[in-house]
Formats: sequence, structure tokens, C-alpha cells
Amino acid sequence: MGQSASGAPSGARSTDIVSLILHADPVVWAVLAILLFFSAMSWAIIVFKRRQLTQASKQTAAFMGVFRKSSRFSEVQSVCAQLSASPLVGLFLSGYAELNAQLRAAQDGKPAAEAPRPTLRSLEAVDRALLRASTTELAKLEHRVAFLATTASITPYIGLFGTVWGILRSFQGIAGAGSASLSVVAPGIAEALVATAAGLFAAIPAVYFYNDLTSRVKAFANEMEDFSMEFLTIAERNFT
Repeated sequence: MGQSASGAPSGARSTDIVSLILHADPVVWAVLAILLFFSAMSWAIIVFKRRQLTQASKQTAAFMGVFRKSSRFSEVQSVCAQLSASPLVGLFLSGYAELNAQLRAAQDGKPAAEAPRPTLRSLEAVDRALLRASTTELAKLEHRVAFLATTASITPYIGLFGTVWGILRSFQGIAGAGSASLSVVAPGIAEALVATAAGLFAAIPAVYFYNDLTSRVKAFANEMEDFSMEFLTIAERNFT
């Protein structure tokens, strides 16, 4: 009595996870759909950003190799198109453009034979150009990473809402059945806890990869700051 032909309790199927989801309340379904959206978007961002940052890291190493071996900025410029994933390329092109603009302005109207050694009018202007480019490149690296922080912070609460709603429905079922036996209570409680589990499933990877990606972006920020100082040092040495 009370068991199926296979020997399993008759209520076993009602506590199976798939069965719980299929027979869940519409509100719980909506909660699970929202959590699925956040989880899917998070994983898409994680895969995309990790690939982007890995490529940027490889091309940054290659760019710095060329930059430090080259004797002229024009030689470095020739490889920029091939290494455009590196944030340092954006900094270099911005600083190089400002450098050229100042040098051309200093030589305008002067015969080539009489032109003195080219000098910069303002090293601070080059510094500002590098700073603007650094801000732009940093924004590109951080793009969409904030969604992971949003997922990490909001999905546990969405799951908790689904759990609270499911427990309320369970109490209504207990009141309607007039019994608080385990067979009456267990399916509703299990259904409610699925929402919490789904919220944690979405939040935990988002927390981990948000911290991972943020630390990698900070490393790029440090590299950009070091490169800016190196660029300014070369410009000051050769054009002031």
C-alpha cells in the first residue's frame, strides 16, 4: 500500500526536480525564467570577456615587444592594425597623433634647411591625450562586466522571492487539506526551494567571474599607466 509497482513511494514523483518545475505555480515559473535569463546572459558575457581579455593580453605582450625594440614611433604604428585588440595600441595611437600634431605645427612655415630640431610645445597635452585614451580603453575592457555584479547581487533575492511564494502556497495547501503530514508538506516546500537553488546557481558563477574579470581589467589598467609613463619619458627625451 502507498507504493508504486516499482517499489517507490507514491509521492516520490511529486518531489522529483523536473516534476516540481513542470507542476510549479506560474509565479515560480516566472521566477525561474528570470533566473534562467540572468544565468544565460552571465555565461555569455563570461565566455566573451574571457576570450577578449585573453586575446588582449597576448597582443599586448606582442605590442610591447615591438614598441621596445623599435627605434622610431612610425615603426610601431605599422603594426598597430595587426594588434588592435591590445588596449595599449589605442594609447599609442592617441599619444602619437598628439605628438605629430605638435611637431607639424612647430615646423609649419619654416624651410626644411632652417628648421630646428623638432620640439614639443606641451608635454602635458600628450599626457592628457594618453589619459583620455586610457579612459576609453578601460571602458571597453569593463563593458558588460557590471552585469555580472548585478546578477550576483539580485538573483539570490529573486530566488528567495520564489521560495517565499512557494512556502505561502504550501501553507495554503496544508490549510485546504486539513493535514500537516509530510506527504502534503514536502512537495510544496521542495518546489519552493528549487527557486532558491536556481538563484544560487545563477549568482555563484557570476560572483567568481566578476572578481576574476575585474582583477584582470585592473592589471590592464596598471599596464596602461606604465605604458603612458614610458611613452612620455621617450617623448620628453627626444622632443623637448
